[in-house]
Amino acid sequence: MSEQDKLLSTGIEGLDVILAGGLLPGRLYLIEGEPGTGKTTTALQFLAEGARRGESVLYITLAESEVELRAVARSHGWSLAGIHVHEVIGNEGLLDASQQYTMFHPSEVEMGDTIQKILNVVTERKPARVVLDSLSELQLLAENPLRYRRQVLALKQFFANEQCTAFFLDDRTAKNGDLQVRSIAHAVLMFEQDTKEYGSERRRVRVVKYRGVDFRGGYHYYKIERGGIVVYPRLIAAQSRVMEQRAQVTSGLPRLDALLGGGIEEGTSTLLAGPPGTGKSSLATQFVHAALARGERAAMFLFEESVNNLVNRAESLHMHVRQYLDAGTLTIQQVDPAELSPGEFVHTVCQSAADGATVIVIDSLNGFMNAMPDERLLTTHLHELLTYLGQRGVVTLLVGVQQGMLGTAASTTLDTSYLADNIIMLRYFEAGGEVKQAIAVFKKRGGYHERTLRGFQLSVDGIEVGEVLREFHGILTGVPQPAKPRARGSVEKRNG
Repeated sequence: MSEQDKLLSTGIEGLDVILAGGLLPGRLYLIEGEPGTGKTTTALQFLAEGARRGESVLYITLAESEVELRAVARSHGWSLAGIHVHEVIGNEGLLDASQQYTMFHPSEVEMGDTIQKILNVVTERKPARVVLDSLSELQLLAENPLRYRRQVLALKQFFANEQCTAFFLDDRTAKNGDLQVRSIAHAVLMFEQDTKEYGSERRRVRVVKYRGVDFRGGYHYYKIERGGIVVYPRLIAAQSRVMEQRAQVTSGLPRLDALLGGGIEEGTSTLLAGPPGTGKSSLATQFVHAALARGERAAMFLFEESVNNLVNRAESLHMHVRQYLDAGTLTIQQVDPAELSPGEFVHTVCQSAADGATVIVIDSLNGFMNAMPDERLLTTHLHELLTYLGQRGVVTLLVGVQQGMLGTAASTTLDTSYLADNIIMLRYFEAGGEVKQAIAVFKKRGGYHERTLRGFQLSVDGIEVGEVLREFHGILTGVPQPAKPRARGSVEKRNG
């Protein structure tokens, strides 16, 4: 049996993915992170997984009491049944002046006593999994780096001889923090949290090292919720590339399909861009409705509009999506901007694709960016997501709101025009004392498309794509001029 075949699960599915399957047994693992990053929760999930498999597991605490640990477990709805908690904590006698050491420095006595208690309980319980919480206490007792390193090395060897898989937790609060244990541990996981000016904390985990294992590098977002830690592995679209023929997907509007050269190819992304109110979200919903009518599944992610408003507006345009929502073939998720992390959002969208959605709408890109104003590399996150969805044949529709009601301003704040395979532009223009709308396809990587501008409107009859607007020129400026009729002779001369 290879080492890969006997990997141990951490009890956290996403973390196992990052670790290329799990943990090699009998090794020492270092879990680093400041207070509040979820180290204790991770350790308890690790032990709970062992207890579930019938293993003997042990939690050795040098700081928190058993009462405090049980309170943590209760907050997640867990029981510590099967997990033995052993306290190695100084008692109240240390407060008595008569109990103070006089001939020896306290660290010389307490360090040896602490280590011996750890050895005794491990020898007695013979656990397959053990957690030591936390190394900061040992580092303070050791007082100097050399003694600290030797003690940790001795513990590592002891646990290896006892065939224990050990988690050492380090809250990084001890003075003179260094990299001593990092060099000793078989793998190092670093947990971080960042507090934003508004909204909840964003937490990330990174595998600093894992000897001999091709782990998934970089930062991965995670969150702590009731029930434990949920990790969202960073998406790597290149790991799932597929080459196959793609069919065209129609919108259900013949003139729009003609404008698109027959429709949108499966596995492509389409940016619906235009000023506010031009019908971008309604047009995206039209593609969703057509897919649902074909018996497919779809998913929509809304950053600004409520689910109720979208459903009511769709119904008023004769797109009866409520029945599909009730049937479960359509899912609409209203995203809470203050609680979102890029990793969680990407994971949720990918899960929709895994559940069978063939059309996915992200409405809007502006909301996506505003939900995470301090996050860098959002375009990279989006690129990986679109690539991943494309490889699975999903039609992705992105709504981008342009700045300005009229004119040529084309900024959607988050520039994704180069990422999208197709771009459908919606514009306002003034004509005959009315504000009218036009639609055009500016880009289509999948093949031919019309280069014309057509009329577009939302009416009581639904979405209407009109005739080619040949009577105007300069429509994209917002204030077009009547088109001059071509002289017949000049046309014949050019043809000749």
